[in-house]
Amino acid sequence: MTTITAVEVHDVRFPTSLTADGSDAMNKDGDYSAAYVVLRTDDPALNGYGFTFTIGRGNDICVLASEQRAQPLIGRDADDVLDDLGATYRDLKTDSQLRWLGPEKGVEHLAMAAVMNALWDMAARRAGKPLWRLLADMSPEELVDVADLQYLSDALTRDEAVALLREQMPTRAARIAELEQTGYPCYTTSAGWLGYSDDKLRRLLREAVDEGYRHVKLKVGANLDEDIRRCRIAREEIGPDAKLMIDANQVWDVPQAIEWVKALAEFDPLWIEEPTSPDDVLGHAAIRRAVAPIGVATGEHGMNRVLFKQMFQAEAIDFCQLDSARLASINEILAVYLLAKKFDVPVCPHAGGVGLCELVQHLSIFDYVAVSGSLENRVTEFVDHLHEHFVDPCIVENGAYRVPSMPGYSAEMHSASIAEYSYPFGTYWAERTLQATAQPA
Repeated sequence: MTTITAVEVHDVRFPTSLTADGSDAMNKDGDYSAAYVVLRTDDPALNGYGFTFTIGRGNDICVLASEQRAQPLIGRDADDVLDDLGATYRDLKTDSQLRWLGPEKGVEHLAMAAVMNALWDMAARRAGKPLWRLLADMSPEELVDVADLQYLSDALTRDEAVALLREQMPTRAARIAELEQTGYPCYTTSAGWLGYSDDKLRRLLREAVDEGYRHVKLKVGANLDEDIRRCRIAREEIGPDAKLMIDANQVWDVPQAIEWVKALAEFDPLWIEEPTSPDDVLGHAAIRRAVAPIGVATGEHGMNRVLFKQMFQAEAIDFCQLDSARLASINEILAVYLLAKKFDVPVCPHAGGVGLCELVQHLSIFDYVAVSGSLENRVTEFVDHLHEHFVDPCIVENGAYRVPSMPGYSAEMHSASIAEYSYPFGTYWAERTLQATAQPA
């Protein structure tokens, strides 16, 4: 018997604010961070790695919440836990004292994501498969057994979910073979952070085009005149045929969003992302009606599957941007993918954060292979930051994610990176503190 013996949770923070990486209209100085979970067993060859994503202060709160979430796993038989990850998820989810802190939203839900991500990573490692393959090898019934369909039956029943997955069964192998040749298409946000100078914006856009990207995203929302200038620069550099997306990161009220997007319509954006509060279903629907044919995209702050259900039911979005570290891991993510399939909304996962690209490559590949069966209007985010800190980093070539082959969820960080960037006592942060205290008053 293999036993889960310990949980370690690390507060890992990278100083991305120093170079304005990740800067947008709402979040000007974020330090990309992770509450990084390691689940250890008494078999040195079997551990699980997962995380949730934040941008600095408050990451320590997620660390504490993740420790609480993982405690019930200590001492349990790893096979019992991993053989039925649907039951394990439901067991952790129904901890009433932790659930009261949400329920299914906020820090407690981020912690649930971190812990369940580690368990799914462990399950894939035990199977000797990358996570996308572990999922793609499951039957429709097995997938629906792990999906969290609670509160969704008015939009999606279990029988409907099984039927949707059965549709794709006969052609799964062909799509796997296709992706192994072509990769999964992605877009880059790395050129368009709001804090970058015009010269840097131009240079990075040129590099993106040279590297094969046909989709690029620009941050907007702080100043309309500057947005017009920056969108004009983008069109000059990428040309009229490449796709340009714009992202306001929740900064506008509904009328302002409509007015602002119409002012940028001359640059032919494919979508406006997060135009208003992420919880405002009817607001998104109003914006969508007003700015069409420009699409509306949102989801990185979508707190749970119920919010996505309402977005789909209200016809509020054209693109679903679920987040791999905000929803409660595969169990809830799978439910959202199934809803999106039923409502015919393409899923283009958010990946603007440390490690998120490593995770979402698995999700997008699985979606194409087993759920949607389509690449139409589907493109997954890529940011070229911090991949060097991961043992199995994602690889992008010619604007596409290469299919990962190593066992697991690609979530494991190098121990040296943890030692350097753990907060506040890692070598990088300790040196920063020492420098600050040594400066004369």
